[in-house]
Amino acid sequence: MKSIIKGLLTGAAILCGTLHGQAETLRLLTWGGYAPDAVIKLFEEKYPDIDVAVTFSNNEEIVAKLRATGGAGFDLAQPSVSRIAAAQSEYGIYKPLDLSQVETERLQPDMMKAMETNARIDGAIYAVPHLWGTQGLIVNKAEAPNITGWQDLCDPQYKGRVSMRLKRAVLIGMAYEMGEKPFELFHQPEAYQKVLDQVADKLIACKANVKTYWTGGDDLSNLMLSGEVIISDAWDSTAYKLYGQNHDIVFVPPRTGALAWIDTFALPAKGEADAAAYKWINFVMQPEIVTMISESSGAISAVKGSIELMPPAARAAVQAAFDEKALANLQYLPSVPAGAEEIEGMVLDRIKAAGN
Repeated sequence: MKSIIKGLLTGAAILCGTLHGQAETLRLLTWGGYAPDAVIKLFEEKYPDIDVAVTFSNNEEIVAKLRATGGAGFDLAQPSVSRIAAAQSEYGIYKPLDLSQVETERLQPDMMKAMETNARIDGAIYAVPHLWGTQGLIVNKAEAPNITGWQDLCDPQYKGRVSMRLKRAVLIGMAYEMGEKPFELFHQPEAYQKVLDQVADKLIACKANVKTYWTGGDDLSNLMLSGEVIISDAWDSTAYKLYGQNHDIVFVPPRTGALAWIDTFALPAKGEADAAAYKWINFVMQPEIVTMISESSGAISAVKGSIELMPPAARAAVQAAFDEKALANLQYLPSVPAGAEEIEGMVLDRIKAAGN
């Protein structure tokens, strides 16, 4: 009898080990802060048959990695919505979502509307929203209390106390400020080039205002906290963090509308764990998980009531920046077509190379 029992226990142990070894792996391709260890631990406790393997990346790399493999190697990716339609049409790296598997009733209607507009191809939806944020202005209100728009970056009274990041946002923002509608020109290369040339002329003319061009959030944070710079274009998340250290430093949505990005969930074309991917998507919509990811990433969830679910300090910073009017005035970044980035790159190079 002892031998029989021992044999049964040994067999059970082997079976358990085999089952554990056969656990499904969810290969997640995402941004830093979007899948913190604490959230992964809770997910794996709820779904012990799923292991989460995370690769951190960014928009350009997400598209490049999936393009190189034809959409293989990952089961769930998080490109911005602007990297869905054009990338799918050109490279075929995603597959349609089954929205019946997603708890879409938890998501903000305007965010889902943005998916309808920017992530629908041939009647199918290829992405659902996860996190969003904006780009606009970061301002030390004690030093510059009357800032309202992108053109204030070029106001002579702030000479030598301005910073900018030489990327798309400052081009698009300034184009809006000049009365143009740049997003509507994305598919009109000649017209887009003409508008950006005018923007470049303006930004070159006000280079004397620029203390330095920042390249990362830490660079900008140091400039703002030291007082060397009192106004810059910025990600809202950078401003929110600085608000916690100095309540004079706030995010200002430009009068023409803050430029809004939405990072999504998309299924790679050759992903092998769709069921696990849908479980992750729905899991991160839970209120307590929303709070954890907002704290980790600094971004705002696409879930209804997400601002109220943010950690207290971040929530206060968002509420100090946005009222209902500003939220209704967001300019969502649409799909970026082939050729637009090349035009922008050449314009930015011209600005950088120009003398003061």
